[in-house]
Amino acid sequence: MNIIWLGHGSFRIEIGDQILLIDPWLTGNPMLPEDQHKAAIQDATHILVTHGHFDHTADIVEISKQTGAPVSAVFELGNLLFAKGAIQGHAYGRGGTISLGDVTATLVPASHSSSIGDDENPRYSGQECGFILRGEDKVIYISGDTDIMADMQWIGDYHKPDIGILSAGGYYTMDMAGAAYAARHYFHFDTVIPCHYKTFPLLEQSADVLKKELPGVKVIEPDMMKAITL
Repeated sequence: MNIIWLGHGSFRIEIGDQILLIDPWLTGNPMLPEDQHKAAIQDATHILVTHGHFDHTADIVEISKQTGAPVSAVFELGNLLFAKGAIQGHAYGRGGTISLGDVTATLVPASHSSSIGDDENPRYSGQECGFILRGEDKVIYISGDTDIMADMQWIGDYHKPDIGILSAGGYYTMDMAGAAYAARHYFHFDTVIPCHYKTFPLLEQSADVLKKELPGVKVIEPDMMKAITL
């Protein structure tokens, strides 16, 4: 399995027979150089979207058309993206699980907000979500944009993820201390990968606090377009 950070909350995950793009943001992403855009999305088999904000959906329709990869998201957001021209995958609900070849993707709650469109004309795009991915005998929890929430208790207990990809930049989501608290209290991760940080000056710039607060857990600060192999 290769987990490749595309900056901000965007990932390319090569797992089983799938190449999954999670919230791929290309246009305007200050962390992903334009000359890396093609490689970031090459051979994608499916696109998973956590919520409607621009830094998670701005390029979804175009990437879907370019790659032929279907898009799956919570019901309202999925249908909005399909109407805009994205290739139809699944518009499903929290608690639902879809099969993508050798991999399954379950929608789980997040605590954030979700709308699509510009600031003057935002459109409700369903509930914000995270994902549980299962493949290669691993369980990955992708938190999506979220604060600490009580739902993490049952997510950890029921799904038992061993890899956590956690939003941790603060301001819009939980910060590094919050992500560490959530990981300690609700999960038993072997590996934690922070995201949704470094992108802008107002977000946290390092994961030192996360590392300090999670002794015994492998905390990996991702490097742009460099595979984390697990």
